[in-house]
Amino acid sequence: MSELFSYSEAWLHEHHALHTAREIDQQPRLWRQLHDELSESQGYWKPFLQPLVADPTLQIVLCGAGSSAFVGRALAPWLREQCGLDVVAYGTTDIVPSPLQYLDPERPTLLVSYGRSGNSPESVAAVRLADQILPHCHHLMLTCNPDGALARYAEGRRNVCSLIMPQGSHDQSFAMTSSFSCMTLATVLLLGPLTLAQSAPSLQQMTALCSREQQHWQQQVKALANSGFKRAMVLGGRCFTGIAEEAALKMLELTAGRIATRYDSSMGVRHGPKFMVDGDTLVLLMMSSEAYCHRYDADLLRELRHDDLAKQIVALSGTPGDFHTVLDSDLDDIWLLFPYLMYLQMLAFETSLALGMTPDNPCPTGEVNRVVKGVEIYPFTAVRSINTHLAK
Repeated sequence: MSELFSYSEAWLHEHHALHTAREIDQQPRLWRQLHDELSESQGYWKPFLQPLVADPTLQIVLCGAGSSAFVGRALAPWLREQCGLDVVAYGTTDIVPSPLQYLDPERPTLLVSYGRSGNSPESVAAVRLADQILPHCHHLMLTCNPDGALARYAEGRRNVCSLIMPQGSHDQSFAMTSSFSCMTLATVLLLGPLTLAQSAPSLQQMTALCSREQQHWQQQVKALANSGFKRAMVLGGRCFTGIAEEAALKMLELTAGRIATRYDSSMGVRHGPKFMVDGDTLVLLMMSSEAYCHRYDADLLRELRHDDLAKQIVALSGTPGDFHTVLDSDLDDIWLLFPYLMYLQMLAFETSLALGMTPDNPCPTGEVNRVVKGVEIYPFTAVRSINTHLAK
């Protein structure tokens, strides 16, 4: 009988946890598959993207709703640093009610839209608003559902490039796991500084590490999940701040709010949020491999240990040292992002089970849904505001 994370598939099915376990477990395979699929489709997306990113006046807007928004928040700073691109990240939940605060009609724009289902009402509305108010707008759709509204929007439009993530990434569980990581990796590969061939060795090293360490991580996270913490604070700088936000949401979602969560940057946590750390709090710190940033992470870790307030502190690092080392690797931060993410997904999953929850649907009564419901989208008719802006 096959197993996932030391559980039989029959047991996981009985406890409404099979989809979540399978979708976390499959990620290294899907990441390799994604690289192969993007290599095969270069003739489609390269002619679309290359002229756009060569334009120094282009602004790239990474957007999505919920977890999909956190893809952009993790990657926008890295893309600005590594590629010199003008990249910003906004939630579609911010864009839709106030489009002119986020979209600039004076700038040629590439709107990169993320969506697991591609059917979130805010995500579809943001794309339509962009085409309505931006004279020079192109779209890159990174979604997991070939039948979703975002994927269908590309049909017959020359200003849209739509790429579907590998089959299986359209998560059936409540929480986004493989969908999130695949859309994140696709952005790294499509807009990052390396060609697909140049990125292949790091990708191979990263996926091999995740596959090799998965059983060891599961033992660690199961022990943490059963330690009785009631709060979780996830911290990280650089690209890890967006991953901290995603990991905090995963814990909140999979425990249906039973675990109170907070995210912050390694330096920002001192400015008030540190009050959350008490004897019921598990602190998770993602440490950078970049030497300068690592010194600040290490300072915070020493401070937290000296305070001796947290129930437990776990430092995730690729660098051996005087802290809990989840992995020993010389990977750059952008590649460490994926094993860190997978570890934190596994922790949220195990915590859900430890609390007697059903990870595949932690809210069976329907107050919170896998695809958001109940959102009314209203027509945007502020033509005078747009014309006034363009006339300046």
